[in-house]
Amino acid sequence: MSAGHHHQLYRAGDTPAHRLPPQCKLAAVVGFVVTVVATPREWFAAFAAYALLLAGVLLLAKIPPGFVLRRMAIEVPFVLFALAIPFVGTGERISVAGLSLSLPGLWAAWNILAKATLGVVASVLLAATTEPRMLLLGAQRLRLPPLMVQIAMFMLRYMDVILDEMRRMRVARESRGFTARDVRHIPVVARSAGALFIRSYERGERVHLAMLSRGYTGSMPVIHDLTASARQWLAAGTLPGAALAVLLGSVLLKTGEW
Repeated sequence: MSAGHHHQLYRAGDTPAHRLPPQCKLAAVVGFVVTVVATPREWFAAFAAYALLLAGVLLLAKIPPGFVLRRMAIEVPFVLFALAIPFVGTGERISVAGLSLSLPGLWAAWNILAKATLGVVASVLLAATTEPRMLLLGAQRLRLPPLMVQIAMFMLRYMDVILDEMRRMRVARESRGFTARDVRHIPVVARSAGALFIRSYERGERVHLAMLSRGYTGSMPVIHDLTASARQWLAAGTLPGAALAVLLGSVLLKTGEW
């Protein structure tokens, strides 16, 4: 498990964003997202400033905008949910292009879309500049439960193995003339899923026994020096620090208006 496990979300590069230790980037993204979530939905200028901050990180990391846009597809269910809220929401209603929409529903939809989009973009940038395994090591460095980190590491390492096994089973079924077309074929697919689970479980037992025979005692050896300097922490804190400054500035402006 010493080799880096490249993922389609990761984009190799040699930029200041790529070189930062993973624990610094994780803490920075969490701080940024917390600040975004804490921002009242009516403060449009603050959300625009957050978007500009992410655009700055995008340029710094030399990540093409199209790369980020394609990987934002995970947000589609939230977008559909948010778009449905104005139609099913209650309260005061307004007419927009001949459609009767709930005003509280519109505010709720905007709140979800703005904060979810900023959070997804920040997460995509984090994944694009950090290898998955290094992210997990960074999480361990931040004192997340070691057992949880190890489970995630093994899931990441053997996910492709299980997917390959599933593809081989599908090819074996199709080579025998089986094609799932309707509900009558559900029992066959269910038996295949059960067989895949048993094979994966047995493989996990063999891997665990192999680890024990090599001296595994509950913790994985650390082979990467993830020590972060004060300068690196300061650089990583630029994003959440700037976002917090925007939030506090907006608070002061709103307070002055009142």
